[in-house]
Amino acid sequence: MQTSILAQLAAAAPAGSPPAWITYMPFVAMALIFWFLILRPQMKQQKEHKAKLSELKKGDEVLTGGGLIGKIVKVDDNYAEVELAQGVKVKALKSTIVDVIPPAGSKPAND
Repeated sequence: MQTSILAQLAAAAPAGSPPAWITYMPFVAMALIFWFLILRPQMKQQKEHKAKLSELKKGDEVLTGGGLIGKIVKVDDNYAEVELAQGVKVKALKSTIVDVIPPAGSKPAND
């Protein structure tokens, strides 16, 4: 008589159930992985961006969220006046400024 594989596995399994904390271990592991691979780097990036925005000053060249590049003319608490071309100034929210572009000769190309 042949027995099925499932019946053999059920017979080989231990009679008692595992402790309750072991059943929650995969969820705890997934939460830790999620924290270290996704949330921590994102929070660090947000902190760096906020520091960059707080250090904006007149004359900085910036990239806006819309892809426009210009120089800062005036900075307030929430707004920055950006000159896109000679005589073309726009008022932008500081939070829409994506990056501060470093001066052309400040860093060697191969470093």
